[in-house]
Amino acid sequence: MLTGLLCALGAGLMWGLVFIAPLMLPDYPGIMLSFGRYVAFGLIALVPALLDRKRVAVLTKADWRAALKLSLIGNLLYYAALATAIQLADAPLPTMLIGTLPVVISVFSNWSPGHAAESVAWRRLAPSLIIILVGILCVNAAELAHMRAAASEPGNTRTMFDYVLGCLLALGGVAAWTWYPIVNARYLRANPHISSSTWATAQGLATLPLALVGLFGYGAYLKLAGGVYAFPFGPRPLQFVGLMLVIGLCASWIGILLWNKASQHLPTALLAQLIVFETLSALLYAFIFRGAAPSLQVVAGIVLLCIGIVFGVRTFQHQIP
Repeated sequence: MLTGLLCALGAGLMWGLVFIAPLMLPDYPGIMLSFGRYVAFGLIALVPALLDRKRVAVLTKADWRAALKLSLIGNLLYYAALATAIQLADAPLPTMLIGTLPVVISVFSNWSPGHAAESVAWRRLAPSLIIILVGILCVNAAELAHMRAAASEPGNTRTMFDYVLGCLLALGGVAAWTWYPIVNARYLRANPHISSSTWATAQGLATLPLALVGLFGYGAYLKLAGGVYAFPFGPRPLQFVGLMLVIGLCASWIGILLWNKASQHLPTALLAQLIVFETLSALLYAFIFRGAAPSLQVVAGIVLLCIGIVFGVRTFQHQIP
């Protein structure tokens, strides 16, 4: 259990990095950040694929189809929606909408028919979910107040339409990432012969052709539309390539490897609650980037999130050998 918890924490720390990348490159469309990140992930995955070629070679067509679906929905679509949402509505608000994932995934994974062995009684699951939800609402309320104050500042270019569209895109990201960890964890447990590192590498390899097609397809679209965007690396190529390589390695390959390891050790409904580590990390990085300390209301929400995690761990502890 400790191994699973530490791996989930490590994955959250890695994934939190992706929330500040759109703020560091605000002049890059979210869809290009998504394609760039996963081209980098796919290229990086070629190295462990070569070292692990014997185990990669035994993956079946069904394994590759599963990796392809997981990569398309859980990687490309999710991050394109998230990056665009952050650019439209700033980082904290989409971060906290994504932060509802522990509640949403726990509910869906505990409710899903055909997986009774993973489920616990709702009365036992409810306390941790309620505490996490209250924590999320505390942070959301504080960020909404910050958003209203920022909207009246001179030089602010965000409109209410931007915020609403950003929230809708973040909710699309919630849907994509509700599906991904449940399907990913159950596929790994149904195929215990696939190691967490091999599965992370397989998803990187499956992502590469999708990201390359998307990147060059987007470039062709820009050219046909008469755009003047500097393709393929944009107006700041060194920063773009460097940041994509960093998050491609840390947030994609290492993050997925750690999450796969956690998926093999922990029940899905508990694992879902541990996605809150991503939210906490993203908030930490966002406030550092913003150069401001969180308010007492935000701190209270974060404390509640942590308490909810502790309750969730205790709820599922009896299920874990």
